[in-house]
Amino acid sequence: MGDNECCMTTHETRFRVRYAETDQMGVVYYANYLVWMELGRAEYCRAVGMRYRDLELNDGVLLAVVDAHCRYLSSARYDDEVAVTTWIEKANRRMVTFGYRMQNEASQLLATGETKHVFLGPGMRPVKLPEKYHSYFGIVR
Repeated sequence: MGDNECCMTTHETRFRVRYAETDQMGVVYYANYLVWMELGRAEYCRAVGMRYRDLELNDGVLLAVVDAHCRYLSSARYDDEVAVTTWIEKANRRMVTFGYRMQNEASQLLATGETKHVFLGPGMRPVKLPEKYHSYFGIVR
């Protein structure tokens, strides 16, 4: 595996669509899919043994979103159960790209997406990810 490639470990996060997430037509408002990606990303990190909060508080490293894409395929509605599957598509010491797949309880694909993040220090300047976090992101030297 090269410096810019990662394993395909996935994590699934399940939840029910809340009424507040829907629009007047009873369909999930499109921006909520980005919120669901954030939920999936945070739970992925927690599942592999790393909390965002620790990265920020203990090491002053922030993950800034520099690019986000979502491809909408089918509508989700109030009270649907949604599963967000999250994985790391690629990572290196400067950035990480997460992939996402969202589907309902009938396994119907709702959306796919990805977010690209750069590691920033306290001054909002790019930094290299501390080595102790490399394994969480699948970074191999």
